[in-house]
Amino acid sequence: MKSNPVVWFEIYVQDLARARRFYETVFQCRLEPMAALAGDSSAMQMLSFPNDMEAGGSGGMLVKMAGAPSGGGGTLVYFACDDCAAEQGRVAGAGGQVHKPKSSIGQYGFIALVSDTEANMIGLHSMQ
Repeated sequence: MKSNPVVWFEIYVQDLARARRFYETVFQCRLEPMAALAGDSSAMQMLSFPNDMEAGGSGGMLVKMAGAPSGGGGTLVYFACDDCAAEQGRVAGAGGQVHKPKSSIGQYGFIALVSDTEANMIGLHSMQ
């Protein structure tokens, strides 16, 4: 298996505008609309996180699609942060909820677990 094997992620949402406000507020970034694939009639709506295909890590997007529920689906995506306490501190104000505040994971840094406005749990990770 290659290092950094995750190459893409999708976070399914029910209210794309609400989810966009949450992620843009917490991560202080801008999500960009993605065009539907040619021939795709599913009326899928997508917003992409900032992505540099030449850098390490993975890209991903928020997706609103009929038949794709949001919420606890058994997948947890961790977002890299300089200090996860900063992003954690913006979660409640953006309409989310903190489930596990910043905690040490020893030599591997720190994590926090939060939920977005669509009931998706995400992880925040930093080395400080």
